[in-house]
Amino acid sequence: MSEVLLEAKGISKEFPGVKALNNVNFQLKKGEVHCLLGENGAGKSTMMKIFAGIYQANAGDIFLRGEKVVIDSPRGAQDMGIGIIHQELNLCKHLTVAQNIFLGREDMRGSMVVNERLMNKRAAEILDSFHEGINPKSKISELSISKQQIVEIAKSLSQNAEVIIMDEPTSSLSGREVDELFKIIHKLRSDGKGIIYISHKLDELKHISDRVTVYRDGEFINTVEFKNTNVDELVTMMVGRSIKEKFPYVEPNENRSKILEIKNLTVDGLISDVSFDVYGGESLGIFGLVGAGRTEVAKTIFGAIKKTGGEVIMEGRSINVTSERGAIKEGIVYAPEDRKREGLAVRMSVSDNLVLPTLSDICSRFGVISSRKQSSRAISKVDELKIKTPSISQIVNNLSGGNQQKVVIGKWLMHNPKVIIFDEPTRGIDVNAKVEFYKIFNALKLKGVAVVLISSELPEILGLTDRLVVMASGKCQAVMNTRDEGTTQEKIMHYATV
Repeated sequence: MSEVLLEAKGISKEFPGVKALNNVNFQLKKGEVHCLLGENGAGKSTMMKIFAGIYQANAGDIFLRGEKVVIDSPRGAQDMGIGIIHQELNLCKHLTVAQNIFLGREDMRGSMVVNERLMNKRAAEILDSFHEGINPKSKISELSISKQQIVEIAKSLSQNAEVIIMDEPTSSLSGREVDELFKIIHKLRSDGKGIIYISHKLDELKHISDRVTVYRDGEFINTVEFKNTNVDELVTMMVGRSIKEKFPYVEPNENRSKILEIKNLTVDGLISDVSFDVYGGESLGIFGLVGAGRTEVAKTIFGAIKKTGGEVIMEGRSINVTSERGAIKEGIVYAPEDRKREGLAVRMSVSDNLVLPTLSDICSRFGVISSRKQSSRAISKVDELKIKTPSISQIVNNLSGGNQQKVVIGKWLMHNPKVIIFDEPTRGIDVNAKVEFYKIFNALKLKGVAVVLISSELPEILGLTDRLVVMASGKCQAVMNTRDEGTTQEKIMHYATV
């Protein structure tokens, strides 16, 4: 049996209001590629960040080469021989290849001068093994993404890494570049390195995987030999949850009419030829894995990203929305995934946040805000949405995540929107807050609003929506009727992993 390089036993990790990992296991052997699978939010990246010293576990043990260790910092992980290559490459574009490889560990001549010649020589020795012709004197900005990944791998090898973690390494690569990366992975494996590989593209596994571990909702599901399983079984392990009665679905409005139509929406480099429509009194889900383009579609419709092609049609009329203000004027609003950075003014009060989009309605003709009108409107929405706050003067940053989300929703409801797009609205909020959101979601639908739900939780999508758009690689792969018996989690995941 191969020597065990790295092992996690009973790892748990909690963040405020969220249990990211619950008693999970993982084992990596010398000279193997071990793929870690799971939906968004399954706990994969959290586990890898614990291995990399970015997070520390609340419970459980980690063993390196059979010895129990404490990985308390990224530098500590590097010193132990654990390297991580993030999906978003972590390189300094203005520095050379060699300077990036040895950043923070420069060869010095004396105590003041960096020995560039020796660093270039050492970098060349590592890079030559990849046969990609990368010049250690080249600046990172001059390299393709695939070659930048090789530099990241070289950086790990320069630190004598025996464990290399790759998080979605092919998300930005062309087909040829993916093939080159796989050749490098095979070489690293033959050199005895242990590789942890995270990917949503299940078709990649057959080219590199020895074993596969599946996490789901922060729980360890199983570890299997890849040769003894298949994609269908892996998908079932990833999504095998029952929806039960957790999500309070309501039927769509019988007399609904088409409100929003998206035709071949394109943003160069982000999304391509995305088409779907939404009806008043209907809920439409948008599902996709990391990098699928869901948020980009929402932000383009909302005017935060400028489209380069396609058409947005509102109630039969083609519109050219070039800003958020233009979208709001047309009756389209967007509750963003990152509510603190993009959806709220967190240092302002609940009252101020609630009236921001409709200030003109509470101002005199001289532009003076009526404090009486502001208070009246804010109190009305706090009562309607059951926002738990000591007063409307409370600073939003002091509210819980669920109540912050209600403030985001409340400010848009002040505007009486025709289309409202929710982007990961229940992420980071507790179960009770989720139930309250679902009630608000259904109330909007019953009022005839066209409601769009972007979510990484398949049971949530299937439980709440009428129809579903499945995205992958910036494209719309399928539009499905969510209420059909044939629309299963497994079928959706197959489209999402194209």
